[in-house]
Amino acid sequence: MTAPRSAEPPDDELTRLAVLHGVATSYSPSPGRTVAASAAAVVAALAALDVDASTPEATRAALTAREGHLAQRLLPPTVVCWNDDGPGSRDTDVPGGHDTGDIGDTGDLDREAGARYRGTQGRDTGASDRGTGVQEADVSSTARRPDKGSPGRETSLAAVLSGLPPGTRLRVETEQGETRSTVDRDLPPGVHRLTATAPDGRTGEAHLIVAPPRLPTPSGRTYGLLVQLYSLLSHRSWGMGDLGDLAELSAWAGRSLGAGFVQVNPLHAGVPGAPTDPSPYRPSSRRFPDPVHLRVEDVPEFAYVTDDADRERLRALLERAERLRAAVLGKGALIDRDAVWELKREALEPVLRVPLGPGRRAAYADFLAREGQALEDHATWCALAEVHGSDWSRWPEGLRDPRSAETARARAALMDRVDFHSRLAWLTDAQLAAAQRTARESGMPIGIVHDLAVGVHPGGADAWAQQDHFAAGMSVGAPPDAFNARGQDWGLPPWRPDRLAGSGYAPFRRLLRALFHYAGALRIDHVMGLFRLWWVPQGRPPTEGTYVRYDAEAMLAILVLEAARAGSVVIGEDLGTVEPGVREALDRRGVLGTSVLWFERDWEGDGRPLPPERWRADCLATATTHDLPSTAARLTGEHVELRHRLGLLTRPLEQERAEAAADTGEWLALLAALGLLRGTGGGHCAADEEAEIQAVHRFLLRTPARMIGLWLPDTVGDRRPQNLPGTWDQYPNWRLPVADAEGRPLTLEDLAASPRLHALTDVLRAGVRGEETGGAGGAGEEDRARAGGGDSRSGA
Repeated sequence: MTAPRSAEPPDDELTRLAVLHGVATSYSPSPGRTVAASAAAVVAALAALDVDASTPEATRAALTAREGHLAQRLLPPTVVCWNDDGPGSRDTDVPGGHDTGDIGDTGDLDREAGARYRGTQGRDTGASDRGTGVQEADVSSTARRPDKGSPGRETSLAAVLSGLPPGTRLRVETEQGETRSTVDRDLPPGVHRLTATAPDGRTGEAHLIVAPPRLPTPSGRTYGLLVQLYSLLSHRSWGMGDLGDLAELSAWAGRSLGAGFVQVNPLHAGVPGAPTDPSPYRPSSRRFPDPVHLRVEDVPEFAYVTDDADRERLRALLERAERLRAAVLGKGALIDRDAVWELKREALEPVLRVPLGPGRRAAYADFLAREGQALEDHATWCALAEVHGSDWSRWPEGLRDPRSAETARARAALMDRVDFHSRLAWLTDAQLAAAQRTARESGMPIGIVHDLAVGVHPGGADAWAQQDHFAAGMSVGAPPDAFNARGQDWGLPPWRPDRLAGSGYAPFRRLLRALFHYAGALRIDHVMGLFRLWWVPQGRPPTEGTYVRYDAEAMLAILVLEAARAGSVVIGEDLGTVEPGVREALDRRGVLGTSVLWFERDWEGDGRPLPPERWRADCLATATTHDLPSTAARLTGEHVELRHRLGLLTRPLEQERAEAAADTGEWLALLAALGLLRGTGGGHCAADEEAEIQAVHRFLLRTPARMIGLWLPDTVGDRRPQNLPGTWDQYPNWRLPVADAEGRPLTLEDLAASPRLHALTDVLRAGVRGEETGGAGGAGEEDRARAGGGDSRSGA
């Protein structure tokens, strides 16, 4: 018996097998440094893909089987076609494109290749680039297979067609119901069915994704507010911000402040049952929204509760909600999502017993039909969780399978509760759509920017309903780097790239379609996850993980397809270490990046702050985010003091203070050199601090960034971060209301009356209109001379 794999690096055969399944055998935590993954990590990742590599013999057998499968098949499970074969189109190498596991570069069907796909392949027909295609039974002997050194190209249409045997017949069944015998750029956007029949009788089927070449660039410049919705209370909130508050904020910001968007945290459905994880980035379901955000009084049936006992119960609940709100706003209490949900759930029980009118019932029926099986699964999980707890892996065995007979019987027995949770999903969806309508009616060109979390809770609804698409025994995280020597484990099960490809990315398509239904734009957290994710075996430290590749071309094609259909903007959160080529690939497809002022330095040069004219244009530029110190805290150094009080510093306090002060000082010096900061006393009084925060945002206006994000707590000098990475119970993450510089919680009504807020938003409104700071964002020659600005190359 051969010993199982160890912590040693993988051997040649294991490496070859890993490459064919998209499992990395090494990674680069920093330029010029390569770290080998352990054989054990590679074996564990392969096992999660149902590939046995536990011994050299098993590896050899799996390698032979995989190579044989790839040699015999005609088509990969999914093929990608971009409709960009026109003037100005460019080919690009995209990291991470692969055929359900092959690592390599994924290219497009470029014009040179496209010219071979008209009539008989390999014969120049003189056809124009637009409208080239492969006719049925016309793949010629001049076709050549893709370079085996770049297996990732095998999912692009160009590579797939060039690899087919001569005489192969093709047929496309479009999602619009047409049947075609050509594969060309006249195919409508969508996910179609491609069938190939070879002369030797072999057949193959694939999902054919046809996507627009890129998303349209947002017209003009705009600024908007960034806020964690739960933190924004009004005088009508039940202890945390809700969708009524979001609509009110959007109407006010659009009409009075000239804002173009409001970005919120993920509003995905949380895991029910106290105590819940308050993080919005570890939801039960990303597909459906969380009813904890409902404004109960805005549900139409609320006004028609007629039973005396129910009405008395609602009055009592409203009084409890008022006390809950008062405790947060006036007594220093933390936001308690569990308490809020308990009140709302109790209130919604009698509200949802009110019969729907004919029009409302028809709308509900439409929602049920639109969401279909996914909604039934979600509502079933919610109903079962009320009985068996919120971790499906601990349920009775028969209920762990959403398609089992036991689950069907339980669903029938709990049908009232299934309908209750389906109604909640409908009501929440409707209030989200209403908030977006309100935002657009207020004059916002974008409206609500929603946030897509990286993954889901392993015990939640999505992990239960879609378990065939998740990698069992794996968790998403991050490898060790200069900032975290131990790496990170986020506790989120990753999607299996092979199962995604085999389904034509159906779960991803449905997820995006649901989110774009009520989103003017979508921010994708850790957008690098479209390319690869760090898989950590459960029970092992993050250092013992490895990267697994996804077909980035297919993921991007689905993203662009669904966003284009909805007319929505997409913003990728691409902060931190990003592998070469990712930002270029995203930019090529019209996905905006994210640039945070304090991180924008000339990292390839002297490391100094990057002058505004060298920033990239296609991005959302901000001063901070929910995971970072507020601008006031950074300017005063209070973020260092906070980490010191919590015992989080890894170096002496004085060293941390000095480094933070030097970092801030460099930026303030640049602001002064650009004429954006005059006459402050170093940030030691409120007036100086306010002037410096305004200068920071005037700087953002000097950049060419298309979108400027204003962190709402920055408008009133809030010191506290909403989330302090690296903490659990040491800090009240995700539970703080927006507050002023003294820590006094503020309501939406308080914000609307704040002179400090209006002074800052006036700067931004004038700036995006070209009334200040150099019109469209470019710094003047005099400013550049003062700042010592270099060339206008785009900053990373």
